[in-house]
Amino acid sequence: MTRIISSFAEISARYDALFCDLWGCVHDGLRAFPDAVAALQAYRAQGGTVVLLTNAPRPRAGVEAQIEKLGVPRDAWDVIATSGDSARAAMLRGVVGRQVYFIGEDRDQTFFAPMELVEDAVEITQVPLREAEGIVCTGPFDPMADPAVYRSDFLYAKTKGLKLLCANPDIVVDRGDTREWCAGALAKLYSEMGGESLYFGKPHPPIYDLARRRLQQIGKLAGDERILAVGDGISTDIQGGMGENIDTLFITGGLARAETGTDTQPDPDKLAQFLAEAQIGPSYAIGFLR
Repeated sequence: MTRIISSFAEISARYDALFCDLWGCVHDGLRAFPDAVAALQAYRAQGGTVVLLTNAPRPRAGVEAQIEKLGVPRDAWDVIATSGDSARAAMLRGVVGRQVYFIGEDRDQTFFAPMELVEDAVEITQVPLREAEGIVCTGPFDPMADPAVYRSDFLYAKTKGLKLLCANPDIVVDRGDTREWCAGALAKLYSEMGGESLYFGKPHPPIYDLARRRLQQIGKLAGDERILAVGDGISTDIQGGMGENIDTLFITGGLARAETGTDTQPDPDKLAQFLAEAQIGPSYAIGFLR
């Protein structure tokens, strides 16, 4: 049964490392959450290691610059592992070919930058869809547009047998009070239409492998029983953590705020109903990271 806690400090001593989601847990896309930042700082002060584990479709350097602008200080975390880096490594090994059709915003062109973890990387060229060997998707061209606008392109891609590399498995994200579509929504549509989508972020194993490698790089080893996954996405952060056999802390005041009746804390009955419908049982739940 999921235990509702009032603060992370109640359980923090049990864990050597956090795999902590960013958007919805530490910031809302516009500004950092002061209580969440303080909780991470306190955890690190007592010897814990914080891996910011995000489905952002960008290299970790870009995420670091972004969260600094949002007000997440450097002493709140140790290392970053992104879905973008996990997917980039696969792309640079040629999993969707050398000539790719890119779906994403201009700011995500950093996805195609070289990566030190990949030796003998293939040369990637961006081409129109009709010339492509595969598709790379970091998100919609317009995050407010219905994913259905891609149906005609996806029908063509499916008939040509193109694989779609999804750099961010999230379906939606809340930027402040505005809900936006993510790459996961497009990959889901492509799969439903009969195409093949490749995923590298949460809840899929590659990003957790990357997170563990990041821990090793900074000399912070932790057994699975001493790692806690924190997140507001029940089908990404929580499902992914459970799939890795690590404990999970569900932040109910993010994407599921309405469904769980969260003001400062979740309504126990609504939380129980939500988890029963999702058929997922996180180890712990809290309204907001604090």
